[in-house]
Amino acid sequence: MNVQIESSWKQRLEGEFAKPYFAQLTAFVRLEYGRGTCFPPGKLIFNAFNLCPFDNVKVVIIGQDPYHEPGQAHGLSFSVPEGQPFPPSLVNIFKEIEQDTGQKMPSTGDLTRWAKQGVLLLNATLTVRAHQAGSHQRQGWEAFTDAVIRTLSCEKEHLVFILWGGFARSKAALIDSSRHLILQSVHPSPLSANRGGWFGNRHFSTTNVYLSANGLAPIEW
Repeated sequence: MNVQIESSWKQRLEGEFAKPYFAQLTAFVRLEYGRGTCFPPGKLIFNAFNLCPFDNVKVVIIGQDPYHEPGQAHGLSFSVPEGQPFPPSLVNIFKEIEQDTGQKMPSTGDLTRWAKQGVLLLNATLTVRAHQAGSHQRQGWEAFTDAVIRTLSCEKEHLVFILWGGFARSKAALIDSSRHLILQSVHPSPLSANRGGWFGNRHFSTTNVYLSANGLAPIEW
């Protein structure tokens, strides 16, 4: 699979890599990728970490699963590569950014530009079988990404954790709210967003106010 992870993350997560569950997870993922199409491509499984080293993290946006259709997943939650149509949730994210900050909808759904500014776009499960949402859940990824969240919460200060939807909001228990800002709302998917609570949450401007108040550069959404 040619999986590599950025050195600052490797150093902080080496204890997780040494645990039995991670060996079992690795064996499962290798088997899955060996016998059929899975996403993202193996070299992009840890893309969120490779684009956003530990010391650079300012914001964490938690998703659940990678996209499971061809050409969409590239290791960043909610993001799609250049040239791919915007999934419905991403459309609503961009609509809220426009309402909140006045920034017009971009021409690309590739959120690499966010990652390079310090936004960790973290899916709780980092791989998926083609056309089968949730197919790699409960195999160990959640234990790994929970450890990522706890490590960030304990070792850094003044992060913004953005939790959209019930699944992401369940991760609030892993975060020290006395050290970090936790922003929560319904999920941006049309089914949730259209019921109310997504549009007008102002998470993007609120994030930047908090970062600026703590001496950190705001995100250019």
